Amino acid sequence: MVEMNMIQALNSALDIQLKNDDSVIIFGEDVGFFGGVFRVTDTLQQKYGKHRVFDSPLAEGGIAATAFGMGINGLRPVVEIQFADYIFPAYDQIVNEIAKIRYRSGGEFSTPITFRTPAGGGIKGGNHHSQSPEAQFTHTPGIKVVYCSTPNNAKGLLTAAIESNDPVIFFEPKRCYRGPFYGDPHNVPTWKGHPKAEVPEDYYKIELEKAEIVQEGTECTVIAWGAMVHVAEEGIKESGISCELIDLQTLLPFDKETLVKSVNKTGRCVIVHEAPKTSGFGAELSASIQENCFYSLESPIIRVTGWDTPFPHSTEWDYLPNPERIATAIKKTQEE
Repeated sequence: MVEMNMIQALNSALDIQLKNDDSVIIFGEDVGFFGGVFRVTDTLQQKYGKHRVFDSPLAEGGIAATAFGMGINGLRPVVEIQFADYIFPAYDQIVNEIAKIRYRSGGEFSTPITFRTPAGGGIKGGNHHSQSPEAQFTHTPGIKVVYCSTPNNAKGLLTAAIESNDPVIFFEPKRCYRGPFYGDPHNVPTWKGHPKAEVPEDYYKIELEKAEIVQEGTECTVIAWGAMVHVAEEGIKESGISCELIDLQTLLPFDKETLVKSVNKTGRCVIVHEAPKTSGFGAELSASIQENCFYSLESPIIRVTGWDTPFPHSTEWDYLPNPERIATAIKKTQEE
């Protein structure tokens, strides 16, 4: 075990995959010589050469189309979309071509492509550098959607994503790259989590489609993913109520069995995500839990989310869920 932050853990996963599998190719905007805007691919071009790790034009549709061609011809491309907000020019290629080719070809072709992309707020990125578009892809059969939250699961989940024969959208909470936190450091007190964690230095992977029970509890189930796992943890402490905290990890397909078992035990549920509430992925989870846990629920399921507005710049800390809002929701589930 060695101490790593999330950037180092992701870099380690990529390094091992490049070393172990000659079919793995990494490309995207600034990922080669510069090592990525967040330094996730740092030193990889120097180690493996420009034919394995290289820069692409600023054209996300072209990046996705190139990865598609590589994937159906035996390569295993790992693409970096510099910010999740920039994935939309590639949306057509991903949902209409890449996600459907196995079905269309009767299993003759597959597209083992991993789209890595930093998502979420917390860095004052404003409208076009802070969105969380995971729900846009959970409506698309044929792809997997993964959202890491810690250095440990970042490395294990990315390894599993790269080795998957299905295309994977792999969201990375940039707010957690060097340590989770909430609050504007210039205006309000800031909580900082552990920027580093003990991570296995060698190869390992974490099974996709499985949620992690971060902490056990008896009175309420709290479901979150990405940076919100850490904020939810603080909200649970502030509430003083025994909560079972679940890190969803894989959103599509999600681990329904773990969620249902937990909510049947606690009878109450709070879902936390930083994307807008309307048609956010919390709505799908809420419907699925209600369908499977109706007779166990003691109170309505509550969603704590971002607001239904474009992501703001100067007021992002008012937009993002915080421990106080989460604690209030947890306490509300206890009302009779």
